[in-house]
Amino acid sequence: MSQRPAAEGATPAPAPQRSGLSALREAACRLRAGELRPEDLPMIAAEAVAAGIDTPGLCDLAGWPRTADPRDTRDAFEHALSEAAVTPPAQGLARRHALRRMAARLVSENVSPAELAIYDWGDVQTDTAEEDALVALFPSCGCCIRYSVGIDVRRWEVEVRQAALALTLSTSTGPGC
Repeated sequence: MSQRPAAEGATPAPAPQRSGLSALREAACRLRAGELRPEDLPMIAAEAVAAGIDTPGLCDLAGWPRTADPRDTRDAFEHALSEAAVTPPAQGLARRHALRRMAARLVSENVSPAELAIYDWGDVQTDTAEEDALVALFPSCGCCIRYSVGIDVRRWEVEVRQAALALTLSTSTGPGC
């Protein structure tokens, strides 16, 4: 039996499990990098269930309130990840992925260099020259950026944007999110 071709201009629907697993992997990475709050995890679980990943742990967590104990929520999410065969990356790799995501947001102008500077990027274990270049531009203390970068904040912003662009154009940090 042959399959009928899709109508011209129609886009085939993505496989729900693959997109759901990708979203779970990204959530695991973002949680490990400190970008997600535990109160967001029940909604992430609900979205995964809606995408077709209906492990018992995800189904259970999807019904939890946002006000549940953060430690319990995190533990339940990590258990649900294990049931879905999703292994979170090591914290160092997760932070490198976070740096890349933030660089992409900066390039697309969804965030300013000053907003990026408030994160503690000094603890990121960089692995490429592009990562090193971007991290080196951030002051050790985001609250006193004028003292750290000097009087020429505009020049610093241009340098940060250039380094972020170079990072987004470089090869990826490897598997993860």
